[in-house]
Amino acid sequence: MKQWFINQSVEHPKRSIILTIALTLLMGTGLMHFTVEDDFMKMLPHDIESMMTWNEVKDEFGSTDLMFLGFGHPGTDVLNAKDLATLWDVSLDLEELEMVDEIMSISTSDKMESIDGFLEVSALQAYRDLNDEELESLRTYLDTNTKIRTRSLAENGDFFNIMIRPLVGAKNDVLVSNMKEVAAKHLDDYEVHWGGQGYLTGALPAMIRDDVMQLMRAGLIGMLLILLFSLRNVSAVGSIFGTIILSMIFMFGFNGWMLYLTGSDKFMFGVLNTSMPIILLTIANSYGVHVITKFFRKMRDNKDPKTAVRASLNSLALPIFLTAITTIAAFLCMVFAPLEPLMGYGFSISMGIAWAWILSTVFLPSILVLKKWNPDSAAVSHPSHFERFVIAFGEQVLSRPKTVLITGAIVVLIGIAGIFKLNIEVNMKSFFKPENPIRESLEFMDSEMTGTMDLQLLINADLKSPEVLKKMESIQAFMEDHRSVTLSISIADVIKQMHRMINDDDPAFETIPDTRAKVNNLFTMYSMSGDPDDFSSLVDYDYEKGLATSMMRSISTSEIVELVDEIETFLQQEDYKDLNITITGLLIVFRDLVGLIIRSSFISILASVLIIAFIAAYFFKHWFWGVLAVVPLSSAVILNFGLMGIFGVDLNHVTALLSAIIIGVGVDFAIHYISQFRNHLHTHGLDGQLSRETMRDVGFPVILDAASNMAFGALLFSMFIPMQHMGGLMIFAMVSTSTATLTLLAILLELNKRRLAKIEGIAITD
Repeated sequence: MKQWFINQSVEHPKRSIILTIALTLLMGTGLMHFTVEDDFMKMLPHDIESMMTWNEVKDEFGSTDLMFLGFGHPGTDVLNAKDLATLWDVSLDLEELEMVDEIMSISTSDKMESIDGFLEVSALQAYRDLNDEELESLRTYLDTNTKIRTRSLAENGDFFNIMIRPLVGAKNDVLVSNMKEVAAKHLDDYEVHWGGQGYLTGALPAMIRDDVMQLMRAGLIGMLLILLFSLRNVSAVGSIFGTIILSMIFMFGFNGWMLYLTGSDKFMFGVLNTSMPIILLTIANSYGVHVITKFFRKMRDNKDPKTAVRASLNSLALPIFLTAITTIAAFLCMVFAPLEPLMGYGFSISMGIAWAWILSTVFLPSILVLKKWNPDSAAVSHPSHFERFVIAFGEQVLSRPKTVLITGAIVVLIGIAGIFKLNIEVNMKSFFKPENPIRESLEFMDSEMTGTMDLQLLINADLKSPEVLKKMESIQAFMEDHRSVTLSISIADVIKQMHRMINDDDPAFETIPDTRAKVNNLFTMYSMSGDPDDFSSLVDYDYEKGLATSMMRSISTSEIVELVDEIETFLQQEDYKDLNITITGLLIVFRDLVGLIIRSSFISILASVLIIAFIAAYFFKHWFWGVLAVVPLSSAVILNFGLMGIFGVDLNHVTALLSAIIIGVGVDFAIHYISQFRNHLHTHGLDGQLSRETMRDVGFPVILDAASNMAFGALLFSMFIPMQHMGGLMIFAMVSTSTATLTLLAILLELNKRRLAKIEGIAITD
């Protein structure tokens, strides 16, 4: 098969170029079906317990992932006719949005009053334009009903708070866009703040994707400049760039066709897929760099492009094939991921890698054959300063084997220790820098309003029983004692308010009635002037299920875990054991989701390492080669995650994907080094130049590959902190994988060369 590929490039270069481009464009027609999905909720798995409970809550009570809109003027009381008229207009327009279920604001809320001993329900803001008397009545009502005031106004009364409840199944990204259009229409003269987990899941995906794509273009330019500086030939760099672009077209086209043929959301391009083009770029670039640098070395010897291409492919066809198949195997391990998009991610990028392999062994060599090369040019005839530096570096490594090996082992041990310090974080506020406008809005909502997070307790009990209602009241009191909880709402609060109102608005009666009959009587009185469906988000039709919602300030993942543990401990008391209570909400889903992502990432890493070792052992015909092949990537993975723990870089669903980049390039470097070591072992035996010749042959392309891919450290300039971390970690991944190959692997091969010679059946003479 190797000779067939070589013949296609050397003997039929024009046909090979035309055929590979035609097949790429044919697959690329799938781009018409390529779909960008910014609905973050489609990323979540539906078979975990917390998600199933949350879906049960949404089916019964409507959506619980609220969005918040705050607007006003700092230091100016908003309870005036002009600002209330604006609130009325904004609330009305938001209510008319297709994907909105409910708007909760002063303009849409009801008030309860006692009139001649009867409970009267009417609009809190009856009209758009209020007179002075109506304004004073509204202010008085809010001052005497603190929960309604807390929910509707900022602490200082200078901002309105609008709560938006989306319809179940609403696309948060579309809804966020529509809400911003409403705000732009009415609120140009106001300071505006947005918040809520629902808002973030709607706003973040497009922002992250646009940010990454912009920085990726900068990274690509940087990569090409590094290649141009090192290779000193525009045609060579252009050939690598062409290979990369065709690989990208093929991958995205395949992704589009799979979405069209299967109709599965797995193949939609969402926030988790933003690293796909970066990873394929690094891998396709790696294949191209090895082919070009080997071609230049061979051209120095024989001056004939066809002969140089044939010699290069004879040397590289097997290692490039092995790097492709092992990397594909590693990405296909994503089928074990708990998130459906990662399954599609694995299949799509695997096809891109497979096509990059075809292009690097057919398309790229064909271009090299057709190009008229000047064998006396500096790029071909003389090694660059960069290449001479790498050769000198290799000499230093090989002259101090024990020092290098001990140092490497110590560094890996430090990495292992750092892994135990890893922190898992899913609080989306931590994605933004302190000066970012979104973070500033979230912090404003946390400090001045009810916060931007919420947590629900699903209670299965008789919710007309005074005993049950009083227990709910005590549970809410416990919740509100927590430093992060600003407000809690349940049917018990409504009953207490009704009880107070029918007793002449006496605060002493803001309590749960003593008997079930009195509770029933309150609901009967409410139904005479109000709509019983007003309670549909708090209790079911039969009053057998209820929802207690706690509004919260932003807290970290570890604090979420602590809070849930505290609540569960409180509920285990004897007084509450008869209540069937489940803690639910998007925060709980995120907590469980990240745990799944982390576990599946480490399972995928372990599975990838074992599969790569097996494949390398199979093709190199001995298990020891397989073990050596995974040394660089294993040490790099350990070191990268360890340094994340040491330097406080949070592990989340973005940075967890870093392992894919490490494995993709780490196995590439190792297999190329081992393959050339074996070739020299068979050619020259155990002479003193074995490792030095291998280092001269492979060291430069490995370092050039790593250096050019480090251009994607442009992610350091992202507006999102996880992406900044990913950029920094990507730079370190390139350094660690290349260094581990040229130090640890090189020394291990040198120290075990006699054993490896026996494995290869080479006679050893002393």
